Amino acid sequence: MELLQVNKIRTQEELESAFAIRKQVFVVEQGCPPELEWENEDVSHHFLALLDNQPCGACRWRKTDNGYKLERFAVLKEYRGKRVGQALVAAALADIPDSANSIYLNAQVEAVSLYAKFGFAVEGEQFEEAGIQHFRMVKK
Repeated sequence: MELLQVNKIRTQEELESAFAIRKQVFVVEQGCPPELEWENEDVSHHFLALLDNQPCGACRWRKTDNGYKLERFAVLKEYRGKRVGQALVAAALADIPDSANSIYLNAQVEAVSLYAKFGFAVEGEQFEEAGIQHFRMVKK
């Protein structure tokens, strides 16, 4: 049985692991411009997923003028289909204050069904962000 855990990032080393995962998924694999990938890092709460102690996924949340935004969900290709994404969503949601009145995210089209499992619903039209099609989703 593989051990899957998601930890809130506490050290610079863990943050570097998360950034390396995001770089691989967003910049290398999906072709996002690096300058769009790194922003708001200092005001975000970051998470790192480990499968058998190997860093395999990352995400973050931050407070914005519109509420609490979940973002930068990334799972390395060889770890997809192992419930890493679900574990990341669950950990991020569990960390957001209970007083949160609005929780939202911009989901890549193929990830909509993942977020829907956690009560997020598509709001509005499909749009492009960093060359990738997205939907805004809001937690109901």
